[in-house]
Amino acid sequence: MMEATSSTSSLMQEASSTLLRLGPGSNVGIATSHRFQQRWHCRRGEASDIFLTWANVESKVHIVYMGERQHNDIELTTSSHHDLLSSVLGREASVDSMIYSYRHGFSGFAAKLTDSQAQSIADLTGVVHVIPNRFYKRQTTRSWDYLGLSSSSPTNLLHETKLGEDAIIGVFDSGVWPESESFNDEGLGPIPSRWKGFCQKGEHFDPAKNCNRKLIGARFFYDGLQAALGEPFNVTEFNEYLSARDSVGHGTHTASTAGGSFVHNVSFGGLAYGTARGGAPHARLAIYKVLWHEAGTSADILKAFDEAIHDGVDVLSLSLGLDLPLYPEIDKRDLIDYGSFHAVANGITVVCSAGNSGPTAQTVEDVAPWVITVGATTMDRSFPTPIMLGNNRTLMGQGMFNGKDNGFVKLIYRENSELEDPIRCESLSSNDTWVAGKIVLCFTIGDGQGLVSAATNVFRAGALGMIVASNPTRNLFQYAGVPFIFVSFDVGTQVLNYFRSTRDPKVRLIPSKTYIGKRATTSVAMFSSRGPNSLSPAILKPDIAAPGVDILAAYPPSSIIKGYVFSSGTSMAAPHVSGIAALLKSLHPDWSPAAIRSALVSTAWRTDPYSGEPILAEGDITRIADPFDFGGGFVNPNRARDPGLVYDLGIEDYTRYLCSMDYDKTAINHLTQRARSCSRTITSVLDLNLPSITIPNLNNPVTLTRTVTNVGAINSEYKAIIRPPPGISVVVKPDYLIFSRTIKKISFTVTISTRHQVTTKYYFGSLTWTDGVHQVRIPISVRSEFPDLVW
Repeated sequence: MMEATSSTSSLMQEASSTLLRLGPGSNVGIATSHRFQQRWHCRRGEASDIFLTWANVESKVHIVYMGERQHNDIELTTSSHHDLLSSVLGREASVDSMIYSYRHGFSGFAAKLTDSQAQSIADLTGVVHVIPNRFYKRQTTRSWDYLGLSSSSPTNLLHETKLGEDAIIGVFDSGVWPESESFNDEGLGPIPSRWKGFCQKGEHFDPAKNCNRKLIGARFFYDGLQAALGEPFNVTEFNEYLSARDSVGHGTHTASTAGGSFVHNVSFGGLAYGTARGGAPHARLAIYKVLWHEAGTSADILKAFDEAIHDGVDVLSLSLGLDLPLYPEIDKRDLIDYGSFHAVANGITVVCSAGNSGPTAQTVEDVAPWVITVGATTMDRSFPTPIMLGNNRTLMGQGMFNGKDNGFVKLIYRENSELEDPIRCESLSSNDTWVAGKIVLCFTIGDGQGLVSAATNVFRAGALGMIVASNPTRNLFQYAGVPFIFVSFDVGTQVLNYFRSTRDPKVRLIPSKTYIGKRATTSVAMFSSRGPNSLSPAILKPDIAAPGVDILAAYPPSSIIKGYVFSSGTSMAAPHVSGIAALLKSLHPDWSPAAIRSALVSTAWRTDPYSGEPILAEGDITRIADPFDFGGGFVNPNRARDPGLVYDLGIEDYTRYLCSMDYDKTAINHLTQRARSCSRTITSVLDLNLPSITIPNLNNPVTLTRTVTNVGAINSEYKAIIRPPPGISVVVKPDYLIFSRTIKKISFTVTISTRHQVTTKYYFGSLTWTDGVHQVRIPISVRSEFPDLVW
């Protein structure tokens, strides 16, 4: 289903399995029963708690990872996997045990093994790791115009790339609803000749009918899940389809956001009326269903990476990841890092959601330096909802109320006694019959995680609407046409004062309107996970931010859903960047994934695109956003098409990064398939050629190196503009760069020192290279640290 605000799931571990995160409000773990158990509560349409079970059987799914392929013959690779497995299990048993052969992007297989068999295979030559299977969970009409990609403009990135027609976007998620108009192929040419994938037949999914020149690939991977369960997956019980068809909606929403076709006259009950489309509306989509009722296993996800590399996608969009604490990139417990490393090595840009555990610091996820990590923002759209009090005073809230105006209705608020704690919204239950026929006013000081269940209870008890006073947020709820209106604490207090001032308090809730304009400024969403990076503090994450609040996109239809719904989360932000990355790849087919990331980061907006006001960061106290909120800033597609200079990186650079982190050298060698990946001289992690500079523990002066590649005019001259963080000295040498036909890359050093005498928080600045046309800006984040003063 859909992502909303955050919840930090607890880590549960049993049967060698780790809890992983699909999105807020969803906890997926290992329980002791032999079947799925479900506690359903609707948080913006999202399942709340789903427990996956591991059957009490001796054999469990393990992934035998063997690193890079030794040759290009895929059949010979698979045969070697069977031979290796047969050497331990015997030929007949190995056939029954084998689940997947990974043979395209890397070498390995998934099989059902006992612990002793797994250990025996781990000892064989050529085996890098034997990894227990693990469960993963997941994390519009206005947004593209807001980003400057209007379909009516003849000069933007959208039209320079023919709407992304040459690009192929792969989506790892819960599948697709192929009948949605967002996946029509009207106006599309032939499928790109490099495409090697296919559509897979399955339950209620006929490739001849459901695939076309837009939806060119649709696969489903569940063998790892079923083997882990130890019993057939009951698709009927959980309203699932044994095919690429989407039953929960999350995958349909993300796929249509990244590359959906033009669909006119779309709205949600009249709200946000307009044309729905994806970022690259003529790009082709390849669906890899790895999430089943919002859960997937590492064996299935790794197989999807393997197939996507073979199929020939240009961009991969993922909205799933691990819970905190994070594992090192070479740790066998997080195979997204493994799969994405091989994808990037094959030139595929991998885009991941940052997670929804904000606004707490150090909660950002999917932090490998080779992926693009995306935070979520609002945009210039709001849904003002008038609240008319019985004294004829009108206040303003925010909501998605598209139902009937019932006129004035009795207003109710439950006062607490002197011995009671204040009664919060979350404490309301279906037994509170005093709400029947009334509009309920309540206050909340939490993150909103329990509000949907509270609303469900209140409406079941007969309430006609809710006014919720909370910390201001633009992340709204939709609730089946029933008014569910957010107000700030001060407005809520004014409503409460009116309630207390009269014997017959009444209120009228007027249906919401759609407002687009400068007064609705851009903010980083409260739920969006924040830096600094808890795994590698010198690597800035997130990289970039994009719209992820109240995004209207395609969804499986039902009796109350007409095919398009609002949803919020970094799961909605990531496909925005995936669509833009596809456009950039179409325009610059020779750009590496790192060059695309650099172009996005170095050209991003730091102020609202239209008002020019600073971009804010929602939280307990709203403040001006910094790089730990949005990385380089708010994505600016049109400037990214011509960045001037890029900070490029390749697999050699990422290998040096792994070595600089002092990870196990043998594990690094296995990942890179080299006898000796790390040289005797280890470079500093600060020298990784990122479009950012982050120093988490500055004491003595530090000198680091960056290299820029000219992708603009052949003969160009750039000068450095330095805005140092407060109390920090930044010296760039040389501070003037001259490019020519023979000089396309230039390295420079940056020396950073502190004038602070005590350990500080992070301070922020920037380094910009400019030729008078381009502004190639990268953020600088520095924390002075004096070890004897750190606690």
